[in-house]
Amino acid sequence: MKHFKSLAELHRANGFPPPEMPLLSLFRCKNVCSLGVTEFTGDFYMIGFKKLISGMFLYGRTKYDHENGSMSFVKPRQVVKLENLEFEEDGFLIYFHEDFINGHPLHSEIKKYNFFEYEANEALHLSPNEEKIIWELYSKIETEYHNNQDEYSRDIILAHIDSILKYSQRFYKRQFLNRTDLSGKVVSKFNKVLGAYFDSGSLQEKGLPSVTSMASELNLSSRYLSDVLKQETGKTAMELIHIFLIAEAKNLLTGSDNNIAETAYSLGFDNLPYFSRLFKKEVGISPNQYKKMILN
Repeated sequence: MKHFKSLAELHRANGFPPPEMPLLSLFRCKNVCSLGVTEFTGDFYMIGFKKLISGMFLYGRTKYDHENGSMSFVKPRQVVKLENLEFEEDGFLIYFHEDFINGHPLHSEIKKYNFFEYEANEALHLSPNEEKIIWELYSKIETEYHNNQDEYSRDIILAHIDSILKYSQRFYKRQFLNRTDLSGKVVSKFNKVLGAYFDSGSLQEKGLPSVTSMASELNLSSRYLSDVLKQETGKTAMELIHIFLIAEAKNLLTGSDNNIAETAYSLGFDNLPYFSRLFKKEVGISPNQYKKMILN
């Protein structure tokens, strides 16, 4: 698979003129948008907006036929594949090298945007008003990109990219609330999967469930799962796993003769001090204090 260290290499491989800026490249897609290199990785971020009629877009090795008004976000060294894309309307791709944000606040800020970790089937779907906002920001970047650049160009462009990311974060939260196939249902599905894991004896066989394994059961990425659960419950996936396990621990300590160590091991904890710290964090007292309280 081809890996591009620079945007100039990406342009050359596709027979395009050199980018206007060494660390930034814009592709405006009108009806048809195709790259000669269909599958690749690179040292750059990508923000894409598209309304597909046909074709296939893939990243993170997940295939997805995007609905109208979809945005996707790719971070450096993720697998990207573009194949025979045909658009209902205009689309765009913004590529910026990871070095483009060095020394800028966005270098730290971009790490907080979990949607760069989402799978392709968790793309952002925009309303018409949201599309308008994103296109206005893209147009400002495009104008600056094609103008004679000066010492202000990079900061202006990065300010607009930062705005796109902030709006996208807002729009994703709206999507969590409004998508009928997800909103209000993920937490119940999550608890059902967690309960099945416990009932099947997997805690003793495999140990504590991971967020990744739970997300896989729900056909979601771990970041997306935690973000949806946080929106619905105020708790992350790992916090909900801990709450579930401590509830089971309280039940076992109340209804059986098991000591603290036996209870911890039966719940998949192979580290007794870790179990005790977690129990105290959730309950407010240690397992020993809880057991004594029950006995009294």
